[in-house]
Amino acid sequence: MRKRVVVTGLGIVSPLGNSVEEAYTNAINGVSGVDTITSFDTSDLKVKVAAQVKNFAADKYLSKREIRRQDLFSQFAVYAASEAYNDAGLNETTHDIKRIGVLMGTGMGGMQTFAGDLNKAYEGGFGKIPPMFIPMIIPNMAAGNVAIALQTQGHTSCVTTACAAATHAIGDAFRMIQHGYADIMVAGGTEAGVSPYTLAGFNALTALSSHNDPKVASRPFDQNRDGFVLGEGAGVLILEDLEHAQKRGAHIYAEMVGYGSTCDAFHITAPSGVGAADAMRQALDDAGLKPEDVSYINAHGTSTPLNDKFETQAIKDVFQDAAHTVSISSTKSMHGHALGGTGGIEAVLSIKTITEGIIPPTINLQTADPECDLDFTPNTAKQKSVDVVMSNSLGFGGHNAVIMFRKFGV
Repeated sequence: MRKRVVVTGLGIVSPLGNSVEEAYTNAINGVSGVDTITSFDTSDLKVKVAAQVKNFAADKYLSKREIRRQDLFSQFAVYAASEAYNDAGLNETTHDIKRIGVLMGTGMGGMQTFAGDLNKAYEGGFGKIPPMFIPMIIPNMAAGNVAIALQTQGHTSCVTTACAAATHAIGDAFRMIQHGYADIMVAGGTEAGVSPYTLAGFNALTALSSHNDPKVASRPFDQNRDGFVLGEGAGVLILEDLEHAQKRGAHIYAEMVGYGSTCDAFHITAPSGVGAADAMRQALDDAGLKPEDVSYINAHGTSTPLNDKFETQAIKDVFQDAAHTVSISSTKSMHGHALGGTGGIEAVLSIKTITEGIIPPTINLQTADPECDLDFTPNTAKQKSVDVVMSNSLGFGGHNAVIMFRKFGV
């Protein structure tokens, strides 16, 4: 018999704020976290904007020495995980440290360190590569450093399925608890990929928006969308066995009820829509729910021409008549696309829609694409009783991950 899994803690670092309340408040108010890049020279790049984290205080949870020895993607993860851990009321007396684990997704790993140290080697030779280069760039170190910070000794691993990584991490953690391998999992994703190399790479792919006004550059489902806006940050959930959570009197935000995971096996960058539809069907079947039970879909909604078109069609294929009544939005319109971290950020915001009953908008949706003709909550948040949420993440390589949450007790 599968165990029931609940969410007992939330943590976030994002362009919309570095606390759950600040980020969600900005999201429902339609605040854009996108701005002109000033941290490095973009004069030879067509793309000039990104959604960057602001006022990040790593020293809230890390010593000066730890900050020097961790890439920014890892610092984001430790911060968000520590926020979630504290929010859940966890401490060394609340659980068996061998029954709590970490699953953290990331697409790129330590890109800030990689870019900076590559420049040192280019200018001064390979002898300029510092001793901590490898431990700071390898993708698993976000999960490893979270485990060290929180003293968790259960199953700890990382997921690197591009833009689906965080959602896969949350889904896989859900399975770990369902099948009795852990009592608690710290799960989510992190990314700090706003660097000249990353921007140049996506720019060369022509995947990024080149809009001159940063506040309207990310425009999912709009007819005039021209690419995604690169973002960064981390979102982390504390998932817990229901009986364990109730025994310690934990606050429960929501119950996690479904997970779907598929591959398009179609193209390295372009979606087919078929795999996304299958992942949504899997998640619904796993949850024992019907399409008409879903109150809100946090869409992958990248603001690229192909993704938005095929995701819309996938929702129609799965939801049929209910596709035109379910509320949908893309919060990437505000916080950009944080690659492997974005599913964690969106999971946090999705769960808040359940507790607060307010659906964040898709901002900058001015001219609806005729092929994207569903209720994408344009420009203004919507008050609505939210019982069930679905969150979609679709990654390069054809990776698709879908997770579902339900109001606890419903």
